[in-house]
Amino acid sequence: MPAVVPKELRQAALHWLAEPDPLLKPAGVIALRKTWEQGEMSLETERLLQVLQPIPGRPSRPELVSHLALPRRSMRTGEGRAALLHALAHIEFNAINLALDAVWRFPGMPREYYGDWLTVAAEEARHFSLLSEHLGTRGYAYGDFAAHNGLWDMVEKTADDVLARMALVPRTMEARGLDASPLLRAKLAQAGETAAAEIIDIILADEIGHVRTGNRWYNWICGKRGIEPVATYAWLAEAYQAPVLRGPFNIEARRAAGFTEPELAALAVLK
Repeated sequence: MPAVVPKELRQAALHWLAEPDPLLKPAGVIALRKTWEQGEMSLETERLLQVLQPIPGRPSRPELVSHLALPRRSMRTGEGRAALLHALAHIEFNAINLALDAVWRFPGMPREYYGDWLTVAAEEARHFSLLSEHLGTRGYAYGDFAAHNGLWDMVEKTADDVLARMALVPRTMEARGLDASPLLRAKLAQAGETAAAEIIDIILADEIGHVRTGNRWYNWICGKRGIEPVATYAWLAEAYQAPVLRGPFNIEARRAAGFTEPELAALAVLK
């Protein structure tokens, strides 16, 4: 018998974070957002929650390996294009977990914070479903290719501090997706994957909003703690060993996502 979904938002986010099924998780998260928006969920912002199941919940496949162990496949082959679509689907599946973790893990934030990250989780769930369904039209399914765990590694590193989480997951790891999207879209379109390229358009539009959410709450926390955002980010990136930023950068998308002009100017000297 399926477990009952809690009626409190942060507990419900933890419930769906622990769900391993790649069909149930996205559907459940989308339904949770609807229930929240209809005013049918409570929210306990100060409660410290206990993890009673392994997180994040993942299916038995795909096999998780080092990113260095993933084979390079040519976009000239159907298998190569499917592998790319699978990699994108895996990123979105992880992104559902990232957003759910931001909801349940950090007490003491404003009500709007939890609603914002639930919205992100629901949009990531939609992205995963779009890519997974499109992969199915190519004769493949999520789990058919190996994948890596890089995104969740940073979630674990920043589990101790919501400031570090906002700085280094949405503003760093997910912002890299803004930079990568134009090239990915061009590759897919050139290979005749028109429908997949259109899915990338949907994802990029939403991801700008997700990174903007990260910027909003990062700057809010900096303001509340009385610390300077740019210098603090540089310190956090070093302290938590965040990936080094490398171009090319999607400056237009980053500006729309809320990065400041001094931050964008600093990117101009990076390669």
